[in-house]
Amino acid sequence: MSVTTDIPARLDRLPWQRWHWLILIGLGSVWILDGLEVTIVGAVGSRITEEASGLGITEGQVGLAASIYVVGACLGALYFGHLTERYGRRKIFLVTLGVYLVATVLTAFSGNALWFYACRFFTGFGIGGEYAAINSAIDEMVPARLRGRIALIVNGSYWLGAAAGAAMAYPLLKPEVLPEFLGWRLLFAVGGVLGLIILVVRRIVPESPRWLIIHGREEEAERVVRGIEEEVEREANRSELPEPQSTLELEQRTRTTFRELARTIVATYPRRTIVGLALFAGQAFLYNAIFFTQALVLTNFFGVSSGVAPLYLIPLAIGNFLGPVLLGPLFDTLGRKPMIAGTYIGSGLLLVGTGVLFQAGVLTALTVTLCWCVVFFFASAGASSAYLTVSEIFPMETRPQAIALFYSVGTALGGILGPGLFGQLVASGEPSQIAFGYFLGAALMITAGVIHWIIGLEVARSSLENIADPLSKKAITSS
Repeated sequence: MSVTTDIPARLDRLPWQRWHWLILIGLGSVWILDGLEVTIVGAVGSRITEEASGLGITEGQVGLAASIYVVGACLGALYFGHLTERYGRRKIFLVTLGVYLVATVLTAFSGNALWFYACRFFTGFGIGGEYAAINSAIDEMVPARLRGRIALIVNGSYWLGAAAGAAMAYPLLKPEVLPEFLGWRLLFAVGGVLGLIILVVRRIVPESPRWLIIHGREEEAERVVRGIEEEVEREANRSELPEPQSTLELEQRTRTTFRELARTIVATYPRRTIVGLALFAGQAFLYNAIFFTQALVLTNFFGVSSGVAPLYLIPLAIGNFLGPVLLGPLFDTLGRKPMIAGTYIGSGLLLVGTGVLFQAGVLTALTVTLCWCVVFFFASAGASSAYLTVSEIFPMETRPQAIALFYSVGTALGGILGPGLFGQLVASGEPSQIAFGYFLGAALMITAGVIHWIIGLEVARSSLENIADPLSKKAITSS
């Protein structure tokens, strides 16, 4: 059935109001949970290698657990990415949050490595599913002129969770406050409580009107958009909104096949595919390698105690959050190409400098943390833009599946290898081995930045439907 709609244009022309902030809180808060999870594992990495913790796994097993978390996230993204396109954004982001909630609470009851591995897998499985559903929903409901900065802020909110995890870890990991076997378990339980709160808040988020209209539910899509418009008019104290500037004619469908997805990413948009893979692989290796083993580096090379190590994550997390917040507006004004290439290449060069200083033995726990802060101020904005890029440059019908595919493949290339490799490099006790890992991460980031500069797209402030024609598109006409 064919339908003509102006819903995308109506969403893009809305002024930013309180309603948009509520949506971002309901959806974007999952990144806070992800940051909390990853930081907690990094913070307790040294503690759970101690026999008194009740778990007593080795440093190599800590790295392996991090890799298993990433494997779960990759598989969860692929599985739920397909379901997101078929059943809608809203249903899936409620289910994935529930999976995360149960798995992270069960992690607190780990008594052996196998249980810990299984819980980390399913925690990642739920978080991975969130990436496809949430990034799709956010980009489809945020006005085009603000999409870059909002996407970066949302993805950057991961570091609020990281800071919170580090702040909570410090008192809970102190033996004089709680026994060694209990404090780290309570940290995982806190993640479950926060997940439950977010689950309640998220129930107010509507289904994506863009998804509804394509899947033959135009009456529901119209009700949702009209309700949004009325809310925005009240909040903006306006009697009417600007007229939408375009219409879109679509052939409605119920599903998108894997064959269509494969044809889109391989045959229709091969250059975009190369860009997406490069961006995801570079940032995944850099982040997963360094942050899953950060506490181990501080304790093994700088003599920082396992109870104090989490404190060093707080300034690092703040730097990572400020990067997307302060640089985000430039992705909409200066444009995607200079900002994405600049943040990737710049962070890579800064990491090379950090590796040189680390190998020379001139850094302390404080100065290496300051170096990381500078590196990740830029890298965080770049990493957040990877999710934005893949969400923008592929058609509406393939958006969640494309996000899931690129996240999974890129993260598998960089994220599964990274933590395991860095765990072994830390275990070697050689500064030159750590520096090698930094040089490798820098090379991947610089390569990704160069690739985007050469063949990436400039899509700042453009409607999603103008960047990539919907597969169901028949024609676009001016009103």
